[in-house]
Amino acid sequence: MKNYTITVNGNVYNVIVEEGTTNGVVQAAAPKAAPVAPAPAPKAEASTSVGAGEVKVTASVPGKVLRVEASVGQKVKAGDNIVILESMKMEIPVVAPQDGTVASIDTKDGASVETGDILATMN
Repeated sequence: MKNYTITVNGNVYNVIVEEGTTNGVVQAAAPKAAPVAPAPAPKAEASTSVGAGEVKVTASVPGKVLRVEASVGQKVKAGDNIVILESMKMEIPVVAPQDGTVASIDTKDGASVETGDILATMN
């Protein structure tokens, strides 16, 4: 993980980049002047299908589920979209980390999610 400080239009941002795990998605922190609250512990949605698969697909940022693009039983390749999140007025794809089959979808359109929440599982 690498930390960078970036200035955009006079606003200073701390940016954390995780190498090799997010397929190019960058997580930006709040401006330096604003206090940064610690991320809450991951929580699972109340669903009987949570944990159905061996590979967890989690939210990389807090936001709202804009749409679920995969379905249970669907074969996906690494990098295929599973869920699209909306955070800070941006669409952020949550992609399959590897080739496999979607075992469960543990969220729904319009749901609020926090960083680390399980959105789907794969086998």
